[in-house]
Amino acid sequence: MPLLHKLAAVLVVVAVVLGLTLPGDRDARRAATAVRAAAGEKAAAGRPPVPSVAPGSPRASGTPTPTPSVTAPIPPATAEAARVRADELGMVPVLMYHRIMKKPELSLDRSVQEFRDEVNRLADEGYAPITAAEFVAGRIDVPAGRHPVVLTFDDSTPGHFGLDAAGNPAPDTAVAILQEAARTHPGFRATATFYLNKDIFGLGDRAADGLKWLISHGYEIGNHTVTHADLSRLSKQGVRAEIGGMEDQIVALTGAHTTTFAYPFGAVPRKSEWARADGARYGFKGVFLAGWKPSASPFTTGFDRWAIDRVRSEGKIKENDCRQFCSTAWLDYLDKHPMERYTSDGDPATVTFPAAEEKRLAPSFRPYGRRY
Repeated sequence: MPLLHKLAAVLVVVAVVLGLTLPGDRDARRAATAVRAAAGEKAAAGRPPVPSVAPGSPRASGTPTPTPSVTAPIPPATAEAARVRADELGMVPVLMYHRIMKKPELSLDRSVQEFRDEVNRLADEGYAPITAAEFVAGRIDVPAGRHPVVLTFDDSTPGHFGLDAAGNPAPDTAVAILQEAARTHPGFRATATFYLNKDIFGLGDRAADGLKWLISHGYEIGNHTVTHADLSRLSKQGVRAEIGGMEDQIVALTGAHTTTFAYPFGAVPRKSEWARADGARYGFKGVFLAGWKPSASPFTTGFDRWAIDRVRSEGKIKENDCRQFCSTAWLDYLDKHPMERYTSDGDPATVTFPAAEEKRLAPSFRPYGRRY
């Protein structure tokens, strides 16, 4: 069966040169680089493979996979897909959050109210949250006319999630705000991906209970190293100790491996494959940078699952050119240029797009393409 990704050209993000390095930013102040990776890498030995097909799609049916053809005509889209102007080759915002606090202290902090306002904006503008793992696997199952968005949180700080005395999300944490948005905006899904370091939300001996709550409520747990180390400065052994040590801790607490990884500082090791897999200890399906633009769709020739761009959550401030490259600016841009963003056709078994975009469809997905 084909995997729902097609890796493409080398993507090099040099934040210092672009002037996008974020002073005080633990995840964006270092240059992020990526290398070409071959498609179809198998899951690490001893770990079950992550599903790589959309639920209900012909790719999951067990039937023989059609041989991709660059000449066979692509069938027409449904009338509904054309009506909502579906474009599943468009850009997907992957938003990057750090501390959520009542009173921000550092450049990457966002206030509780700023986060609540951004979540409500996403809901009002038709965005549908999915996890990083779902995005990497191409399992993008959102209603027709809506737009997937991936919410990622680095460093597992208390403002992301906590438990009150009754075992529910602590008030004014990111999770509590997402749950609130799901209650007040019908159809808005409360989900996100949390990239953990060793001090897990400051929960101490309640960490296992906290992770159990998150996983049982549809949130994803990801790996962000034990100590938030700069992997570009470490040996192979050091890189694998940082990532493997965090994976060991997560498996001990949850009984399951993680699927995705986010580079601390956006810093890539000398050999990026050191971070991708280490035998049965860890083996990721996608790796996220600390970037400055929305990600390419996983169905395009431009998608590289080993170097997925993210966007810093921030208003249109002067610092680090957030007037153009942070979340508020990008959401404004996509609102003004709707044909550049991913709009769902409502059917996870097909990949719909305007006819003029056909050349951007990765060959692996041609059998599932629909055009209008």
